[in-house]
Amino acid sequence: MRLLQQTLLCLALGSVLGLSGCNSLPSGQRTPDADAHPAGTESSGATPSATPTKRVTDRQAPTAAKPPLKQVGTQPTPPGDLWQRVRDGFAMRTRNNPRIERERERFLRHPEYLERIRDRAAPYLHHIVTETERRGMPLELTLLPVVESAFQPFAYSPGRAAGIWQFIPSTGKEYGLKQNWWYDGRRDIIQATDAALDYLQASAEQFDGDWELALAAYNAGAGTVGRAIKRNERQGKPLDYWSLKLPRETQRYVPKLLAVAQIVADPEAHGVDLPKIEDRPVFTSVDIGSQLDLALAAEMAGITIEELYRLNPGFNRWATAPGGPHRLNLPLERVEAFKAALAGLPDEQRLTWKRYRIRNGDTLGGIAARHHTTVALLKEVNKIPGNAIRAGKHLLIPIAAKNLKQYALSAPQRQKRLQEQGDTGNKRIHTVRGGDSLWSIARRYAVNHKALARWNGIAPGDTLRIGQRLVVRGAAQQPAAAIATAPAQSRTRLRYTVRRGDSLARIAERFKVTVNELRQWNDFNSKYLQPGQVIRLYVDVTEQASL
Repeated sequence: MRLLQQTLLCLALGSVLGLSGCNSLPSGQRTPDADAHPAGTESSGATPSATPTKRVTDRQAPTAAKPPLKQVGTQPTPPGDLWQRVRDGFAMRTRNNPRIERERERFLRHPEYLERIRDRAAPYLHHIVTETERRGMPLELTLLPVVESAFQPFAYSPGRAAGIWQFIPSTGKEYGLKQNWWYDGRRDIIQATDAALDYLQASAEQFDGDWELALAAYNAGAGTVGRAIKRNERQGKPLDYWSLKLPRETQRYVPKLLAVAQIVADPEAHGVDLPKIEDRPVFTSVDIGSQLDLALAAEMAGITIEELYRLNPGFNRWATAPGGPHRLNLPLERVEAFKAALAGLPDEQRLTWKRYRIRNGDTLGGIAARHHTTVALLKEVNKIPGNAIRAGKHLLIPIAAKNLKQYALSAPQRQKRLQEQGDTGNKRIHTVRGGDSLWSIARRYAVNHKALARWNGIAPGDTLRIGQRLVVRGAAQQPAAAIATAPAQSRTRLRYTVRRGDSLARIAERFKVTVNELRQWNDFNSKYLQPGQVIRLYVDVTEQASL
């Protein structure tokens, strides 16, 4: 009877207020129409106006998701789907744009790629979403690592960009990301996420709150975007992202992100299976106070060394950095056990130590290289003020607790594994000598210098170290003299007139050749060049075009 009364009351209210019924959607559930058009987007699909009056768009910053109310006397609510939280925070405009459609179709042709990205993103996405929400920024930005690195924490590009956010060295330093032998903050999930959001936020402020222009600046630099805007202003053209003449990569960059966002907004409509990621933290940071062997840390936390590296990809070596950061990201469920074990560990057992007797001919640099450490650390530990050491004296040297192969995701082991891939029967090892460059080594072996960099997990612009071992694949070895006397088809013969201040070294550097080649191509009667003197060069035209 009571139920009947409630039903009649509900129907009466509905007839008065125009309600279709008394049922409401559960918290977090969306109507089909809402799923089709994420919050804060346009449903018309129209392209931007050809003559906007200003660059400010009608976007609204997403509000932070409210946690569900706890009910007394019930079991805790299971964590929701983190993808839904991301969708709810979408705030950029949705468009029917051919550039977005092309990028979306490229993603959809490779559904297995999207599945791999989901697996890679799972450990990091909750932290990124939380930090982006905290700043009131559109949650489309949390998907930017899909475009930058496919969420691979150890990604390293030919342009020397590293980490899931792909910072180049100079920009990383500008945003406070340390980069040294022990540690690279560009791969640190916490530090790099903060830096990336700082960069995007600053760019959005510079471009009047336009997130599309901010994203373009993240890819091409604010200066490039600013110059494109000024060019359009002079020509009386629209100033929005879609109307600017930008580098080809930047023209695809924003459409890629928006294409990914459209797929995440409604994966079913695009035929994509996007498995749930639980909306809960995966890791938390623990202050460890000082340097610690990573194998020992993993053992105390009860996890594998590989799992520890994946949560802490900023560490390059077998231990945390002596100069910090002195923290580790650990799975939530392992934190208390780790803290208890760390509290009972004497300071002198944080690292394994070796007592080394200095021999004749030893140098600090040589000793450090053989023991996989740095000169700075040897000097600090042994209180050595300069670089002089004496044979017969002893040094304390920190060494890895385990075989170095067990630190499988350290920088040297990742590079070694990459070098071992491929056809071992057609592989040679080149040991770097003084005066070598990646380009000169590639020419010596008649291979492409970019391929040589890729085979060794480095970038074409990286500095080589004397004694460094590089894998060379492909063509058979040719002596430098043979290449000099029989230039490849990609080389063009040039005649160069020496200018005041020129030297062989300066000319060689300018044209990406070696001093020895200049000597082989020309009969020099004197060790000095004279202004007006004409010399002969064979220049790789493809290399010059890339300068």
